[in-house]
Amino acid sequence: MLSTLLIFAFFLPCCLSLPIIPKDILDDFDFFKDYFHRFFFTEEESLYSTMEDQLRFLQHFFRLEETGWLDEPTKAIIRQPRCGVRDIADYSFFPGKPKIKNNPITYSVINYPRGMSPRTVERILRKATEVWSSVTPLKFRRVYVKDSDIEFAFLYGDHGDGYPFDGKGEILAHAFAPHPVYQGTIHFDKDEDWSHSEEGINLFLVAVHEIGHALGLRHSQDSDSIMYPIYQYQDPKLFRLSDDDIIGIQTLY
Repeated sequence: MLSTLLIFAFFLPCCLSLPIIPKDILDDFDFFKDYFHRFFFTEEESLYSTMEDQLRFLQHFFRLEETGWLDEPTKAIIRQPRCGVRDIADYSFFPGKPKIKNNPITYSVINYPRGMSPRTVERILRKATEVWSSVTPLKFRRVYVKDSDIEFAFLYGDHGDGYPFDGKGEILAHAFAPHPVYQGTIHFDKDEDWSHSEEGINLFLVAVHEIGHALGLRHSQDSDSIMYPIYQYQDPKLFRLSDDDIIGIQTLY
C-alpha cells in the first residue's frame, strides 16, 4: 500500500499538492530499503524490481504472509538483532561450495569482550566448535599462532573489513567463507552485551551460527536452524542442531 501511494505521488503533476506521508512511515520505508540492499540485493541489483516485489521477496524468505506491504510482521522481523552476512534460502553454500581442507581445524582467539572472563569465553567457543564436530568428522584445535584456520575477534564499529558494526543493536557478528589463501575470520561486535545466559546476547548461540559460516554454510530460511539470520535465544544446555543444519554441514563435510 505504501509503495502504491509513493508511486502515485511521484507521477502527480507538480502543480498539485502531494499527500503528506507521516514521518514514521517514511522512516520505516527507508529502514526497509537499507535492510533489503544490505542483506538481499544491492541497489543496482534491485533497479528493475518494484518495492512490492522486494517486500514479497523478503516476506517469502522469512516465511511471512506475502502481502507486498510494509506491514507490522515485516517491520518487526527487520528490526530484530541478526547476523551481518547476506541472506539466501534453506541450507545453502557460498559460491563454489568452499570448505576448510584441514582437519583438525585450528582456531585462535585474538581478544575478549568486556564483562566476560577470558576463561569463560574460551569455554564457550570450545563448546560452540564441538556442536559442529559432533555431527561431522571435523575436529577443532585451539592454537596460539596467527595463521590459524579460524580467527575469533571482538571489534568495534568500522574495523577495516568493509562490514562495519553498528554499535549495540542490529548487527551482532559476521564471518567470512572459507578461503584457500587467507584465514577464516569471525568478528563479534564488541559493543554488544555478550553473556552466557538469556541476558544480553548469548555468545554460544552466535558463535555456533558464525562457525557455520566459517565452515561454508550460508543462511537458512528454516527458523529452527541455527543458520537462520535472526538471533533467537534458546537454552544452550538444551541446544541441538536442526535437521536443516545437519544436512547442510554433512553435505559439505
